[in-house]
Amino acid sequence: MSIWTRIAEAIAALAAGESLTAIFDKLRSPPEQSVGFTIAVIALGAKMAKADGLVTRDEVAAFRQVFLIPSEDEKNAARVFNLARQDVAGFEDYARRVAGMFDQADGPLYDLMEGLFYIAVADGNYHDQEDTFLSRVATIFGLSDREFKGLRARFVTDAEPDPWDVLGVEPGTKLADIRVVWRQKVRESHPDQMMARGVPEEAIRMAEKRLIAINRAWDAIQEAEAA
Repeated sequence: MSIWTRIAEAIAALAAGESLTAIFDKLRSPPEQSVGFTIAVIALGAKMAKADGLVTRDEVAAFRQVFLIPSEDEKNAARVFNLARQDVAGFEDYARRVAGMFDQADGPLYDLMEGLFYIAVADGNYHDQEDTFLSRVATIFGLSDREFKGLRARFVTDAEPDPWDVLGVEPGTKLADIRVVWRQKVRESHPDQMMARGVPEEAIRMAEKRLIAINRAWDAIQEAEAA
């Protein structure tokens, strides 16, 4: 059974009157957590699309880049998006339910924020409304201000990313300590680690760009220290 078939079943339950809270409660543990992760990205992405007032083709295409959606499952994906966009619940309510599903600030919630940033910048613009939306979601998820800045530094390309922000370390931190952080982030980006956190296989490609940014930041700090 594909992930999109399982998502369709969850949406059918929602349409039949089952509460969103009850559905997310069923998706708390692997392997169903990957279904919850996917629904969360699409649902919060739909809410974020309303934040800047329109849904662009680029944002829709970004969903396709984050998730491999077979042609026969496109209707299910679109249904999740449209239900979330039309739902009277606010994005903060969605974010709190998702945070409760994963019960941790690290791991899948950080991965989910990464997916939302990927969608936010897909149209080449990063709007103030999107920044406010993502900042609030990050707070609900328990991410620190530095973690949020690190994500924004990697995805918002209007300026050269600050390597300290990308790695989430304070300027002046000892190089040996930064190396520990860098190695940890590299380990966390391994596909096996991400799948263990409940991230669907379809979304793991996001880690490729994360690794590039992490390694570039480490190289930049090493060069600065050696100068």
